[in-house]
Amino acid sequence: MSLTPAHPPVSAATPRKEDVPRLRILVVAGEGGSAGGVMQNLRQWADDGQLEVDAAPDLPRAVRQLAGRRWDVVVAVLGEHPDDDLSWWVDSLRATPGGPRLIAAVQAPSMGLVLRAEKSGVLDLLSLPLRREELVRALDRLRSATGEAAIPLPAVEAHAVGPYALVGQSAAMLEVYKLLARVAGSPATVLVQGESGTGKEVVARTIHVNGPHAAGAFVAVNCAAIPENLLESELFGHEKGAFTGAITRKIGRFEQAGSGTLFLDEIADMSLALQAKILRAVQEREIERVGGSETIPIDVRLIAATNRDLKEAIKQGRFREDLYYRLAVVTIRLPTLAERGDDLFLLTAHFVGQFARRYGKQIEAISDRALELLRNHAWVGNVRELRNVIERAVIVATDRTIRAEQLPEELRGEEPALGDRPRGGLLTLAEAEARHIARVLSHTNGQIGAAAEILGIHRNTLTRKMKEYGL
Repeated sequence: MSLTPAHPPVSAATPRKEDVPRLRILVVAGEGGSAGGVMQNLRQWADDGQLEVDAAPDLPRAVRQLAGRRWDVVVAVLGEHPDDDLSWWVDSLRATPGGPRLIAAVQAPSMGLVLRAEKSGVLDLLSLPLRREELVRALDRLRSATGEAAIPLPAVEAHAVGPYALVGQSAAMLEVYKLLARVAGSPATVLVQGESGTGKEVVARTIHVNGPHAAGAFVAVNCAAIPENLLESELFGHEKGAFTGAITRKIGRFEQAGSGTLFLDEIADMSLALQAKILRAVQEREIERVGGSETIPIDVRLIAATNRDLKEAIKQGRFREDLYYRLAVVTIRLPTLAERGDDLFLLTAHFVGQFARRYGKQIEAISDRALELLRNHAWVGNVRELRNVIERAVIVATDRTIRAEQLPEELRGEEPALGDRPRGGLLTLAEAEARHIARVLSHTNGQIGAAAEILGIHRNTLTRKMKEYGL
């Protein structure tokens, strides 16, 4: 199967009126409803909107008109029993040749009716009196979807560890798999390096479940997320009275891991003093709780991870060289999503399947334009960001295909921006990343926490990248 979109990149130019396909619309009212006002409005907007409009005076006539010709859209004015009317129209149009889409119009939409319409795949639920901008928005979504070709999503076999999975067939990931296979069976300390969102914890868990410590616990600590003055106690525990507020003994993460695996993520974010204590624990295979004098032996496998260049940090005096060599017995470098080629398509298929099962959806394809937008994106947050984007798309999907309109605005607004550069119209990865971060920060009005959530990265990572790019 070719993974290349079948259509050329979408132009940012506004389409000419004659290029916009005409839509055939049938307007009909349920019992107690009136389609007169809607019909009058649609006929006024028909020419500018490239619409061909007709009306059915009653439901029996509507059924005959639906059977007699092909319609793109049915605008149904719901009557005195809007829930029943909506269910009837959804069932009827599913059995109608050509599959016209439904726009429901009602005087007073309720939350329950909106939820039922969304779940049933209704194109839109509009309130009366009809507003032109709302109708245009719904019809534009339909036109956009109609012009997109569906690309079937393949079945993806993933190496799953609980809710985590390794997916990909690229040469870069094949090297990762080979190294994982070699190191997993040993008790060696492992250093996993890679940008935020590349899957460092997934790799650590995979090593754990395939290694000699698999029977023990897997304990993960994000060193960047815990304040420095609390991190020592979190890792090593403390005795009662060790400091103000230490009212009971606390068992630290080293002891919690027991004979299992301790995963220290973002290890470069800890102080030199704490690095010295980690080094002693690794060398001597023992720890002491804060405020205690008892030596506690440990039999834990240590896996550390970072998105920093530790050798550069050593040169700058921010990371201990002796700890680096203790941690980097085996080093696994994870590629960015941009380096993984068509793994993006496989990951997309995997996440669509995962979230479709979770949310009770049946999704079998992605449109060519949606896939093109995914491929053009910089993916600052790597696989984690892609996962967040696909989850959102699955939630808002209205049929069996993920479409461009269901992707975040940040992705849909990027296409023209990538073509305003020299060097053949291409950006470097750093330039694309900086531009995308700036766009997301603008979208969140400078709120770093909200921007980090959209990007799928830790706020500390985002702050560092903002400094790096002068944002």
